[in-house]
Amino acid sequence: MNLPDLCVARDRTKKEISYMDLDQKYEPLFKGKKYFLRTYGCQMNVHDSEEITFYLEALGYTKTDTLEEADIIVLNTCAIRENAKDKVFGYLGRCKHLKQQKPDLIICLCGCLTQQPSEVETLKEKHSYVDIIIGTHNLNELPELIVKKSKKQNIQVYSNSDKVFENIKYKRDSKICAWINITYGCDKFCTYCIVPYTRGRERSRKMENILEEVKELKKEGYQEVTLLGQNVNAYGKDLDLGYDFATLLEEVAKTGIPRIRFVTSHPWNFTDEMIDVISKYDNVMPYVHLPIQSGSDEILKKMNRKYTIAEYKELFNKIKEKVKNVAITTDIIVGFPNETDKDFQDTLDIVKYCEFDNAFTFIYSPRVGTVAALMKDEIPMSVKEERLKKLNELVNSYSLKSNKKLLGKTVEVLVTEVSEKDNNKVCGYTDTMKLVNITGSKDLIGKIVPVKITDAKSFSLDGIVE
Repeated sequence: MNLPDLCVARDRTKKEISYMDLDQKYEPLFKGKKYFLRTYGCQMNVHDSEEITFYLEALGYTKTDTLEEADIIVLNTCAIRENAKDKVFGYLGRCKHLKQQKPDLIICLCGCLTQQPSEVETLKEKHSYVDIIIGTHNLNELPELIVKKSKKQNIQVYSNSDKVFENIKYKRDSKICAWINITYGCDKFCTYCIVPYTRGRERSRKMENILEEVKELKKEGYQEVTLLGQNVNAYGKDLDLGYDFATLLEEVAKTGIPRIRFVTSHPWNFTDEMIDVISKYDNVMPYVHLPIQSGSDEILKKMNRKYTIAEYKELFNKIKEKVKNVAITTDIIVGFPNETDKDFQDTLDIVKYCEFDNAFTFIYSPRVGTVAALMKDEIPMSVKEERLKKLNELVNSYSLKSNKKLLGKTVEVLVTEVSEKDNNKVCGYTDTMKLVNITGSKDLIGKIVPVKITDAKSFSLDGIVE
């Protein structure tokens, strides 16, 4: 990948870096000023925004949800799909208009989009009103860039990094559930995926540092942690210290924190030892997100997914057999270059076979710099859209079927917030990651409570506290 001169390549020497305490390093120079932060994309981006929030508030900014009130606007971007990029550039139009009215307004772009050289060039040439462009490998430099903001565009994007950061400070969105990074980057190089180019190669944090973070969160009263990585179950392979993800998962379980989840898993790295740990510990939730992407061996080969449908089925059945009441969800892409009618039927067939509790479905979107973007594709968009519609109808039928199995049953729900649809209700998630809207008071928030399920829909459940 050729990088323009605005990108500074870093060496490939792995280093463990401890962030300095920003409370001591930076004075609150922007007291009285407000920040607006908008996040696009995956859980990793959401967690990155918790880091960004800490930096902004350490500098004295306070949060606003009203764009027009902001003194600094930060857009944390996603590059996985074309529509995510389009949303960012669409929103930038509003920011530009606002900056014309408020010349001192600072506009900052970060996240995966800024790690793509072609997009950075576009920003440099057509969106010169953006003040700061920073990549995914160096968010710790954001406070300094804000303090030293010059009149010209300030671009700090690095092509790669083997650095593993410890002691990162976050302003977490929740006091109940917490994300914990255990790995950065990905080595799988699926032909459709931009992640290895925007997030770098796989790097694992040391287990003792992760466990220390979990114990601290437990002490603070957190009820749930989610171990986070682009390929979470490849954890430890780069460290060569004699432990892997199954080892880490068991040690986290032994801390006694009430609930543990992990995302996202790659079928190729899902081991029997992992399954054993999930089945052994009650605080490891019986929920597995296991992306399949396609039901066609031919398409999986073109995607460089490194498993066959037969191998996926074997793993799926093993998890179902060993983990009691497990829920399995997945990701599926339709319309991969030259996916045939038979390839698509194979995808429908694997959905019928697995009866996934839910699936995140997408039309293939070519990303510049990936192998698949160079593949010839003659499938009309109308065909892709029709396939997605059929797939969603099938997936939703199984989601509803799965949810209906809980009707009349009492399940434990971790209550996290007031329901978006009804202020007189609260909501939370079962151990199998099913959303439940509960008739009850705000006093329930932060507690794990028994809830009797009274109604089931495709995407949520209703219930009353027992």
